[in-house]
Amino acid sequence: MAINYIYPEYEVVRDTSRCIACRVCERQCANCVHSYDEETGTMRADESKCVCCHRCVALCPTHALKIVKSNHTFKTNYNWSGDAINEIYRQAESGGVLLSSMGNPRPLPVYWDRLLLNASQVTNPSIDPLREPMETATFLGRKPEQIERDKQGRIVPNMSPQLKLTTPIMFSAMSYGSISYNAHESLARAASELGIYYNTGEGGLHEDFYKYGPNTIVQVASGRFGVHKKYLETAAAVEIKMGQGAKPGIGGHLPGEKIVGDVSRTRMIPEGADAISPAPHHDIYSIEDLRQLVFSIKEATEYKKPVIVKIAAVHNVAAIASGIARSGADAIAIDGFRGGTGAAPTRIRDNVGIPIELALASVDQRLREEGIRGNVSIIAAGSIRSSADMVKAIALGADAVYIGTAALMALGCHLCRSCHSGKCNWGIATQRPELVKRLNPDIGYKRLCNLINAWTHELKEIMGGMGINSVEALRGNRLMLRGVGMTQKELDILGVKHAGE
Repeated sequence: MAINYIYPEYEVVRDTSRCIACRVCERQCANCVHSYDEETGTMRADESKCVCCHRCVALCPTHALKIVKSNHTFKTNYNWSGDAINEIYRQAESGGVLLSSMGNPRPLPVYWDRLLLNASQVTNPSIDPLREPMETATFLGRKPEQIERDKQGRIVPNMSPQLKLTTPIMFSAMSYGSISYNAHESLARAASELGIYYNTGEGGLHEDFYKYGPNTIVQVASGRFGVHKKYLETAAAVEIKMGQGAKPGIGGHLPGEKIVGDVSRTRMIPEGADAISPAPHHDIYSIEDLRQLVFSIKEATEYKKPVIVKIAAVHNVAAIASGIARSGADAIAIDGFRGGTGAAPTRIRDNVGIPIELALASVDQRLREEGIRGNVSIIAAGSIRSSADMVKAIALGADAVYIGTAALMALGCHLCRSCHSGKCNWGIATQRPELVKRLNPDIGYKRLCNLINAWTHELKEIMGGMGINSVEALRGNRLMLRGVGMTQKELDILGVKHAGE
């Protein structure tokens, strides 16, 4: 028998005085952690399989269970942490690349938490959103430099296609295959109900969801999965995926075990075949090549739909964004290194890219300095956790934000970071029918609507407190921000003053 070098990360604590051996935990765990011992009439747990999804805890009728972090330790060594040691053991055993899900969990600075918002007092009265109108509608797309008029003085329509959002929030790209049919249905229905948009990700659009086309952003990624004429025509906008915050510089990978049934048909690839997106688009090696694809998509959609270009937040993101703003694209989506994903190499997820806060501020400033800010809208993504994060993002220059992980949490995600396994106990990141059915889209879409409505109410309250009555007046208004606990260089990049100034 081989030696197991890895001690379980979590421990299942079972209160035997409360446990009635009902076996609910056994039936609910897709990882086979729990089992019933016929001889003793008691429940057992194989803790090595536990991913801390809390499904068993949530459904235990007697509250007999809890999952705790193991206090198992290695000899203290500040260079070699327990995580680093265990990762060595895993790779020595498997010989493979370590995969992880969700966003970067490392204790790196979260700049949202170091930015504080302003509030009006005497000289600039606050606004009561309960009694005065507050405008949260947002338009995404290229804005004309000036109003044109004919000889009779009438305005000549010269506006590029725009996406109108009732509130500056959208559901970010999560492909069908990486998440379930029921999760996609929940997102699509919520977007339609709210008057916002959801993004298909790079897995195509299931035929059942074409009816939500007016509230759908379809994605064209390097693998071109699911891309065809009707797909483009159905959407409200098309997004070209050049990069992703969780894995800049590499392509995507959806394991073959998730390519089944409708996923296979929607992606237009054989069942059981790994969906491997190449790192680059093999027709894009310059801004000029990107410009060609932008206009090819506009030609294919008769110039009726905005084209978004999605990039990862990397060191030279401002220069890249400047090129994109001149490529004919209508919007830029920037995804920070805390952005979630179904699967990414751990080393890349945790070490490549930069925080969305710094990337957003530098892009907005660069485009303003070059006089081309109106060429594109900016969408910020990469761990937007609350309405406060959204407000700070808009004040730093964003027109709107994408949310992904927060939306999944509204559906029940418990951040167990094992999406790549396909065993999501909450029916979200899985294609197993018995697990998918655990997510009821009738409930899911309502929870998403509740979340967005709550954030919108908070947005109005915060803007009212600032004495601002529209998202337009908040956009790029860095005077509403102050920093704490940052270096002068960080403050300069963000373009904000220190608290007290």
